[in-house]
Amino acid sequence: MKNILITGGDSRFASELKKAKSKFKLIFCGKKKLDILSLKSIRKNFLRYKPDYILHLAGLSRPMKIHEKNIIKSVSLNIIGTANIVKECFKNKIKLIYISSNYLYPGNKGNYKETDALLPWNNYGWSKLGGESSVQMYKNSLIIRCALTEYPFKHKKAFSDVKSNFIYHKDFIPILFKIINKKGIINVGKKSQTIFNFVKKDKKNIIKSKSKGIMPKRVDMNLGKLVKIL
Repeated sequence: MKNILITGGDSRFASELKKAKSKFKLIFCGKKKLDILSLKSIRKNFLRYKPDYILHLAGLSRPMKIHEKNIIKSVSLNIIGTANIVKECFKNKIKLIYISSNYLYPGNKGNYKETDALLPWNNYGWSKLGGESSVQMYKNSLIIRCALTEYPFKHKKAFSDVKSNFIYHKDFIPILFKIINKKGIINVGKKSQTIFNFVKKDKKNIIKSKSKGIMPKRVDMNLGKLVKIL
């Protein structure tokens, strides 16, 4: 049985992953156990658990405003912390899986392929691109660009004028295990649709709302590569 060490072991996605059945041994390392800003801490955990894979979840996500208000924290956790993980994976020849974001794409035309030009539209996207840049330098890696969300959807309203590829954590997990041995970049998500249409299937009382410039109208991705793999 191969070991997957999961950074950010106390994250929202990790809590869902703990419920999953897998042929892998999952080792969850929260921030108290594994500090991604400390190479010593990373080395200690790599030596202790001898992982075959690193699933890198640790970082800073919500609230989105934090990436505008505290860029030091955003840069430290999402860029420097990720680069530290890359360095130690390279030294130890460990496969790295990095969960990136569809926020890296410009958001003006939609249907983005993995090879399309990147231009993040907010600081969170820039921080994820910074992390992804270091991962791209390490060829024994898989970058997954996706739009993950919790089930049930936590908000009372959903944008009816923004197209994305939202996918619930629970639905993403089986896909993750199927593609874990791939390398390069793969867009992952559900079909392209408005956020409101995605949510309303499971949350009947969801209220329609307009984005009003909060986010671009077309952050949806082309999933052709994923479909061919699956």
